[in-house]
Amino acid sequence: MKYYDITPMISEKLAVFPGDVAFRRDISMDFKQGNHLQLSSFQATFHLGAHADSSGHYHAQGQGVEARDLSSYFGKCQVISVNIPRGQRVRIQDFSVPIEAPRVLFRSLSFSDPEKWNSDFNSLSPELIESLAKKSVCLIGIDTPSVDPEDSKALESHQALYRTKISVLEGLDLSKVPDGVYQLVALPLPILGADASPLRAILIEDPSQFPQSKLESV
Repeated sequence: MKYYDITPMISEKLAVFPGDVAFRRDISMDFKQGNHLQLSSFQATFHLGAHADSSGHYHAQGQGVEARDLSSYFGKCQVISVNIPRGQRVRIQDFSVPIEAPRVLFRSLSFSDPEKWNSDFNSLSPELIESLAKKSVCLIGIDTPSVDPEDSKALESHQALYRTKISVLEGLDLSKVPDGVYQLVALPLPILGADASPLRAILIEDPSQFPQSKLESV
């Protein structure tokens, strides 16, 4: 079963939004110090590398990430490349391929180095999100830090996500992933009340190798 790991490496080099809390790992015990085991902890923003926002991040009546329906983060998924000027929002007219899956990831290559912050990354237009919602899309993802531009205060695309109840993944590494249809597995952690969760995201190349039924909790 071939898969693509679309999760940027987490380290102290990983870039985060200006003013947010960068990753830091603190080692409490270490074999090199003569301890009988290694033990460490970390401090970081929840919006670290590949992550899932909760609706509580962008709306006062939103929920914590633990309340998200896991089924949207697991299943048939389509990767679509877009080629637009840096800093612009992706619009429905910026690509011509038909939507073939209920989960769509946009590959812009406008945030090419996860360890080096650049402010002119591509984001998504709220009209695109509304359009995809009408096509029964349940999850949208992008290979940049946000579906809105860095300087956006109104967060128009995040508000469109709230209105449509679409789940979102940000900070993905799609640099080595060809366009096409895959099986996505990208589950957020159940962190009580949290505005987001880091995740390990993979795309499985052959969807026939993975069950198609909706994920159900037991």
